[in-house]
Amino acid sequence: MTRSTRRSVIKAMALTPALPIAAQAHPAGPTRDAIAADLDRYVGFGNKASGGPGDTACGAWIEQQLKQAGAQTERQAFSVPFFSPRRTELVSGAARAAVLPLAIVMPTGGSGLTGKLVRVEPGLVPASGLSGALVMVELPYARWSSALARPVAETVRAVAAAGAAAVLLVTNGPTGEAIALNADGNKAMVDVPAAILAPRAAAPFRALAQAGEAATLFLEGDAGRREAFNIAGRWRRGGAGTLVVSTPRSGWTICAGERGPGLVTWLALARWAGAALPRHDLLFLCNSGHEYENLGSEHALDALAPLPERTALWLHLGANVAARDWHEPGAGRLLPLPSADPQRFLAVGADLLPLAKRVFAGLPGLEMAYPASAGAAGELSTILAAGHRRVAGIFGAHRYHHVEGDDARCVSPDFVAPVIAACKALILGATA
Repeated sequence: MTRSTRRSVIKAMALTPALPIAAQAHPAGPTRDAIAADLDRYVGFGNKASGGPGDTACGAWIEQQLKQAGAQTERQAFSVPFFSPRRTELVSGAARAAVLPLAIVMPTGGSGLTGKLVRVEPGLVPASGLSGALVMVELPYARWSSALARPVAETVRAVAAAGAAAVLLVTNGPTGEAIALNADGNKAMVDVPAAILAPRAAAPFRALAQAGEAATLFLEGDAGRREAFNIAGRWRRGGAGTLVVSTPRSGWTICAGERGPGLVTWLALARWAGAALPRHDLLFLCNSGHEYENLGSEHALDALAPLPERTALWLHLGANVAARDWHEPGAGRLLPLPSADPQRFLAVGADLLPLAKRVFAGLPGLEMAYPASAGAAGELSTILAAGHRRVAGIFGAHRYHHVEGDDARCVSPDFVAPVIAACKALILGATA
């Protein structure tokens, strides 16, 4: 299957009017306080880098919650890259800025890497003049997510092939912060150091590049691999196919808005489904390794998931299930809104389109369900690539996606509750 990006996914999708809301009420859900408590707990684990302390503690908590809900649980361990930084910055004279290393990290060593600063734009890499340079790649404004997106990957590889000593990606986006980028978990994109520079910190280095000045990049730290794990919770009934509900828990930052609402929705469904769906086998998957291009999801599909023909429904809860929306008055300044970000997509199997449009009616972004055959992003794309067709998945990117500012400000139980209710109605309708 062709890899899609969040920005390209709607190109082939046919827009059709949403159907009327169903006459019956959505199934009852958890209280506002219960949703808030789960959000607070997830946010409280801190940074969720795969295999790190926050991810590991969160996984143990999830495992406990599944057991309390009546599931039989198992862990699936696998290897992920890691980098523990000591010094990660770009320096030239008085100009100094922190950078994010691009995984898999190629350290510079303690003395750093010095070269002339040169600026390029995606698709406009010169044939000469980059040998030994620190090349700044000015990415256009977007809610960036992956280094494998074509404008990023093609430019980074072209710059490295032209002899650059290092690559610096300026991730222009809503917040002005450096946007961490998902990457291959098995091999580095290029064999030179690469890092991400925040747009709000880039101005002095743009001027230095214009003047032909040099800078030194420091990516100093400990690099290697460590163990991460997926969590599976099962209810075995030997019945009418398996309902699978999956969500990632890992990511580059606190991931409050990126992961929190999806994980809390997933938990609510796990606590509910055991009693609500007595005829079906249930499999609830919570994956690590997400930021390494869905590495955990691929392991889960290989060893934990049912065959497509045994799957009654696979519901995947990806990024931006119910994060806060913000006004953008400019200059990287954001003003919070009391509503969910509509830049979230709902993709479903063709036979589920009428049901999905009915039960998600009124939820901004999600009310326009699309056929999954037109494309998907994130872990839903790996599920589709494995042959599953009776699927439903939510994915997107809110304004603080993949940045350090993705904290408790980005979530509210009021945004999550209607998604829980709609997901329950979708599951009941799809498995009836």
